[in-house]
Amino acid sequence: MEQTHTSHNGTATTPGAQRRVLVVEDDPTIVDAIATRLRAEGFLVQTAGDGPSAVDTAEAWQPDLLILDIMLPGFDGLEVCRRVQASRPVPVMMLTARDDETDMLVGLGVGADDYMTKPFSMRELAARVHVLLRRVERAAIAASTPRSGILRLGELEIDHAQRRVRVRSEDVHLTPTEFDLLVCLANTPRAVLSREQLLAEVWDWADASGTRTVDSHIKALRRKIGAERIRTVHGVGYALETPTP
Repeated sequence: MEQTHTSHNGTATTPGAQRRVLVVEDDPTIVDAIATRLRAEGFLVQTAGDGPSAVDTAEAWQPDLLILDIMLPGFDGLEVCRRVQASRPVPVMMLTARDDETDMLVGLGVGADDYMTKPFSMRELAARVHVLLRRVERAAIAASTPRSGILRLGELEIDHAQRRVRVRSEDVHLTPTEFDLLVCLANTPRAVLSREQLLAEVWDWADASGTRTVDSHIKALRRKIGAERIRTVHGVGYALETPTP
């Protein structure tokens, strides 16, 4: 159950209060439904219906999170994500009408942190927005908290303080979600973690319907650090492989 807080003027607010969400979607029915639900959750919401206006609004308004449809007039959501992320890092939730693994992987590859396939429930969307923002806040706290040393697993290096990953001494760019997923696996190397465990640990999401999200992020992570480093245990989950002592 979400807790409420009291603002300076004595009114009750939800944890989403004063957090800015830009919703980029060209279907008026969908954008209105999303905006209405998020405003009810206490978020400040702006909307855009095409690629160029989305980039302009993001630059002017500096949102804390983007909800971004892939198919947009002007230019698509992938290009919006590239341009916005080039200016400043911001968590991105991608929306797609197609249950297409390629679309999802491309979206993750250009900097999206999570995705949802239409149709979806507004309740789940709102819950995932809260989760994504909490994870970004935790990451910022972790980045400012000194951790001793760098975790080295063979040719893989994980720097917790700087949130940097290197493979064979070469920097690998990971999204915040990919980094958290890798750290979760690296905390217990060679141990198999179920999709449900990873979903709960990384996304704070307990609904098993989200396990496709885990699979897609694992695929994106494999492309960046090497497929051989993450082992699939069919019907169970995943494990981070490490060199044999």
